[in-house]
Amino acid sequence: MSKVNWLPLAATNQVEEIVERSKSTPCIVYKHSTRCSLSSLARHRLEKDWLFSDQAVLPYFLDLIANRDVSNLVEEYFGVRHQSPQLLLIRDGRCVYHASHLDINARSLQPHFENTEQA
Repeated sequence: MSKVNWLPLAATNQVEEIVERSKSTPCIVYKHSTRCSLSSLARHRLEKDWLFSDQAVLPYFLDLIANRDVSNLVEEYFGVRHQSPQLLLIRDGRCVYHASHLDINARSLQPHFENTEQA
């Protein structure tokens, strides 16, 4: 079972919700391709080493095959060129960190959280 309590990201209006929520709690958007084995590997690695409590970060899961319009909006809104798989850290309404492919891991997020409650 995953240690990450993923919130599904499946509608374009949720991007604005993430922007607003990120002003009080950092949000992560994980862009996942169900057609890519590398995407599954990156997700597994991220979930296996997850360090953060539910209060520390809100993790959103975007199935980009099923929700291409949402993926396109995330790229446009945050100004981060689309890759798959991809992880974006949203804080105060903007992307402050992003990684793709095998650079995705929980430990690389850790320096972006000061005084964070960890699981």
